[in-house]
Amino acid sequence: MMDDILLTPGTPFSPEADTRAFRDALGAFATGVTIVTTDSADGPVGITANSFASVSLDPPLVLWSPAKASHRFEHFGAAQRFAIHVLSAAQMNICEAFTKSKTAFTGLDWVTSPSGVPLINGVSACFECSLEATHDAGDHVIVIGRVIRAHHGGGDPLVFHAGKYGAFKGHS
Repeated sequence: MMDDILLTPGTPFSPEADTRAFRDALGAFATGVTIVTTDSADGPVGITANSFASVSLDPPLVLWSPAKASHRFEHFGAAQRFAIHVLSAAQMNICEAFTKSKTAFTGLDWVTSPSGVPLINGVSACFECSLEATHDAGDHVIVIGRVIRAHHGGGDPLVFHAGKYGAFKGHS
C-alpha cells in the first residue's frame, strides 16, 4: 500500500492542517535573496523577496511572488516596471533595511533607470523588467517580468535557508 511507504524522513502531515510544519518544510529549500524595486506615487520603494526564479531565456522572462497581505503589495502587485536585485553575501545590511522599510534608499548607492525604476548599484545581478503577466496564486500573486536590461557583477550570493540568512561558498 503506497500510504505505508515513507519516502522522506519525518512524519507526513497535511499542509492545510499544519501550516507551521509546511512553512518549515519549504524552508528546507535554500533560496537567493533579492530586493525588488519600483517607482510609486510615494517615490522609490523596495521589498525583500526570496521568491525569484528564471522562467524563460527566449523571451527573457523571470518571476517573483509578492504576498497579497504585504503592506507593500499595492506598489508591487501590478507595477508596470520593476527591477529585481540579487544580493551578495556582503549585502545583508541592504536586505535588513528593506525588510524594515519600503523606503530604505537613504545611504544606498542607487540611480534611477531610464524607465524610472530605482536601481541599486553593486549588487550581484540586476534584472530590469516590464510587466509581462500576473497570475493569482492563493495568498500570493505570481508576477512575470520581461527582462529589458540586465547587469551581472558576480560575488558570493546571500542565501536564505531554514529561516536564517547566510553565505554560499561553492567547491572548485
